[in-house]
Amino acid sequence: MEEILDSGKGNQTNIKEFILLGFGNLSELQPLLFCFFLVIYLATITGNLLIFILIVTDQHLHTPMYLFLANLSCLDTCYSCNLLPKMLTILLTGEKTITVIGCLAQYNFFCLCGTIETYILTAMSYDRYLAICRPLHYGSIMNTKFCFQLVVGALVNMGFTTRLSFCGPNIIDDYFCDFRPLQKLSCTDTSLIELIAFCEAVIFIIVPFLLTITSYVCIIGTIIKIKSSIGRQKAFSTCSSHLLVVSLFYSTLIIVYVLPDTPSLRPLNKIFSIFYTVMTSLFNPLIYTLRNKEVHKAVKRLLNKILMHHMNHLKFSTSLHFISLQNFNCKF
Repeated sequence: MEEILDSGKGNQTNIKEFILLGFGNLSELQPLLFCFFLVIYLATITGNLLIFILIVTDQHLHTPMYLFLANLSCLDTCYSCNLLPKMLTILLTGEKTITVIGCLAQYNFFCLCGTIETYILTAMSYDRYLAICRPLHYGSIMNTKFCFQLVVGALVNMGFTTRLSFCGPNIIDDYFCDFRPLQKLSCTDTSLIELIAFCEAVIFIIVPFLLTITSYVCIIGTIIKIKSSIGRQKAFSTCSSHLLVVSLFYSTLIIVYVLPDTPSLRPLNKIFSIFYTVMTSLFNPLIYTLRNKEVHKAVKRLLNKILMHHMNHLKFSTSLHFISLQNFNCKF
């Protein structure tokens, strides 16, 4: 499990595994927490896959906004599949160990998903800005090629932490592998990695956040200028769902990384981190489904297609059965 390394500081132990404490020693609540997060996991996968299938199969939803929403649904599915299975395993079996390679892979994939999500949310806010503030230029700017460029441009390499080595304590007081505990447990000089992480945070979190805020300031300013109350309501309804998603994601993310990482605040930190790592993936399809009339219509069209297909299949089966009975009667 461990390997002795010879370094300038003397013999050191190379850690092969980490121990994720999860939610602590709440043994009496483990079954309840397992059921709670299992329901969240299944609902998240089902909801996001439904949104993705609706957008892919329904021609009426082949617009830039829904293209971004389809990517967001795929991303939320990846988010859940990256974090929740290990959490559920810990709650079900009590097995809290994770290999160093597995931990670093989980962290890097988590960072990649988070980076892509910030840019998708920013692109969606820019899409709403064009639709409300510059509707005449919307079709020429927000074309399919530009949408794919924004999505692909969000893919970045987040593998700097693979250079870290761990030779001391191996206990992570969290339910997943995050940067802070990995940084604290590393016996490598992390000054360069901290600088890179800060630059990445500015580029991939702060800049998208400021761009999103700027877009919504312009949107709100345009909506206020609309004289008709019906027009204002219609304009606000086109961006209210996305604004709710953005507010939930960024508010919990900022709280988690602004709060001091002290033992007394760790439980509160875990609760808020659950919101932006787990709950937002569940809320996104619910918010867009419950508040979006176009999605409501797409669901009805999909159900009608399924019903018609089932009825046609039933008629075909009945016809075959009737023909076979006629053939049978003719023989006798």
